[in-house]
Amino acid sequence: MNSERAKRQILAKASELGFDACRVTNAAPPASGRRYSQWLAFGGHGQMAYLERNQEKRLDPAHILPEVRSVITLATSYFQNNPQNTAQPPAQQTSRGIIARYARYADYHKILAGKLKTLAATVRQAASPAAALWYVDTGPILERDLAQRAGIGFIGKHTNLISRSLGNWFFLSEILTTAKLPPDPPEKNRCGACQRCIIACPTQAIPQPFVLDARRCISYLTIELKGPIPTPLRPAIGNRIFGCDDCLEACPWNRFAQEGQIMKSHAKPELNQLPLQDWAQLDEAAFQQRFRNTPIYRAQWKGFLRNVCVALGNTGNPDHLPILQPLSQHNDPLIAEHASWALRQIQNRSKKPQEKIKKDLKKVDDEWNAVLLSPGCRQTTGKLRQ
Repeated sequence: MNSERAKRQILAKASELGFDACRVTNAAPPASGRRYSQWLAFGGHGQMAYLERNQEKRLDPAHILPEVRSVITLATSYFQNNPQNTAQPPAQQTSRGIIARYARYADYHKILAGKLKTLAATVRQAASPAAALWYVDTGPILERDLAQRAGIGFIGKHTNLISRSLGNWFFLSEILTTAKLPPDPPEKNRCGACQRCIIACPTQAIPQPFVLDARRCISYLTIELKGPIPTPLRPAIGNRIFGCDDCLEACPWNRFAQEGQIMKSHAKPELNQLPLQDWAQLDEAAFQQRFRNTPIYRAQWKGFLRNVCVALGNTGNPDHLPILQPLSQHNDPLIAEHASWALRQIQNRSKKPQEKIKKDLKKVDDEWNAVLLSPGCRQTTGKLRQ
């Protein structure tokens, strides 16, 4: 096998298939393996128990594919020039929900699977008799570490991968192979002193650079967490109903982001901002029909409805009370509890103006009474009475 020629054939096929970047690294254990184990021990992964499974595979690709010698890493952009995706602060929240950018498409796992199968076949043919095994965001691999080593991008302080040509908006996929291919140079970290992503996080889920506490992350809370969202964190979720892009959006490298060809035709623009009042009335069958082939399906119906209830409560709009009232009596306790919380949020917010007026009036009364009871005022009042 001529490794240089095999690599050129693989790169050419990847480009033909529409991948936005394709680079190669060796199959040595990821450098961040120890930090990953410490992160799990710290509990930073929350209830994502699947991250604890197959640790030996995540820490060494040789446990996935024996005799693996190279890892081909690929990037697929999901950037859109006009996403209309900005989540709003509590004072400006509307009655529409925000979906994370990556989820405003058909399921990327299914879209990329066929292309990865084709590229893996090219690897086997070009580097015969090599074996090849592909993954798209599903395998027990520390993919961001490998992608940085291959030069796709660098891991930012928000722990996501950043590309100098794609910004923060791309999917990663990999092909492990027993072929020894020439590796590309790694990318170095280019964050510098910037901390915009850390500052932008609504729930302070990045306690220090390069460390994420998933238990506070809105993406985790609205997608991976299957139980109740911790009450103190609910107001910070705002009108986000699936995922959160705030730390990604804050990154200045996004000015170089480019639209990709693969995902463009699979975009679902109607998901840019969902009307909350409509989705609050979505039953399970309608949810499955609407979202089965999208990333949103991962939240499951009751998780999605839970998120919608929180967003409705955060709008503070009294018009949503009739929608939330029946949901507060729902037979699913998860939905009922979040709807009840949302009702209280709206009711308490609508009471505040009246309470403030009463408080201000009482303050005026107290101040006036204090004046009337003052010695100078009593003497003046007595003289007037005389």
